[in-house]
Amino acid sequence: MERKKSLFSRLPVISQLKQSMGLQRGMLIAGILMTAIFLLTAALAPLITPYGPTQRFNETQEPPSSAHIWGTTAGGYDVFSRTIWGAQTAFLVIVVAVVLSIFIGVILGLLSGYIGGWLDRILVVVADAIYAFPTLLLAMVMSIAISHGRSNMWSGIFSAAISITVVFIPQYFRVIRAETIRLKAEPFVESAIVVGASSVRIMARHIYKNATRTLPLIFTLNASEAILTLAGLGFLGFGIEPSSAAEWGYDLNHAQTDAASGIWWTGVFPGAAIVLTVLGLTLLGESMNDLNDPRLRGRKRSKKKARTMNGNKQEQVVDA
Repeated sequence: MERKKSLFSRLPVISQLKQSMGLQRGMLIAGILMTAIFLLTAALAPLITPYGPTQRFNETQEPPSSAHIWGTTAGGYDVFSRTIWGAQTAFLVIVVAVVLSIFIGVILGLLSGYIGGWLDRILVVVADAIYAFPTLLLAMVMSIAISHGRSNMWSGIFSAAISITVVFIPQYFRVIRAETIRLKAEPFVESAIVVGASSVRIMARHIYKNATRTLPLIFTLNASEAILTLAGLGFLGFGIEPSSAAEWGYDLNHAQTDAASGIWWTGVFPGAAIVLTVLGLTLLGESMNDLNDPRLRGRKRSKKKARTMNGNKQEQVVDA
């Protein structure tokens, strides 16, 4: 009798890690490590950094030294402190944006897929219209409408998060709607309808759990896109003001003029932070997405089984 898997082994990342092998496992482990470093940096920013994110110094554009290990910017900010605190800002924006988009997208997807009719047609048209807009352009329009182009720390975080939320809602809506339409025709849902269960109970207890299994995969992929969107908003001047919080996109924007003068440290470190964080989240998301595909899992198992059978045949030949 097969033993029931523990709750820990059924967690999204842990289950995929056990299924992976070879290069796929290496990519998944690299994504986990890079994502873990990003999360630890965001959580421990007050302990890691020697200065605050908005603290300014008289030494401007100073090269790396003992006092400022990554140098200072033209505005007198410490590059190391700004880069580390920028991870915390990015993390907060990701959490708020993805949680809001999942909450709204899942509810709308369940209602649209299960109820159907005119509600489904209206929501599909609205979602397609939003999805047709370029991501960054739509985020810019929403940022201007919410914060009027000027933001302090928390209002900037929420305005950027809501801007990104509007972009992500159609993605979750489409996935949940398609799964709800498929599950609505399953025998266990039809049985619940026959016994007189209400529509709310059916959606909450029977459809929701089965329709949201792929959300962790979409979450990791959207997290990297959220960082790029936030950096794009900051780079174009629609993000968080530097006197309120640290943000990688803003620092990259103001590092452009420094690069022409040979001042490399103001742009290299925030740029590397964006690249490495997005790379880690992308490796994690893409690896989990591939391993969640039953066709890929079946192919790997068949290859492993074939190698085992070939090894057994060779052993039998040697023994003979």
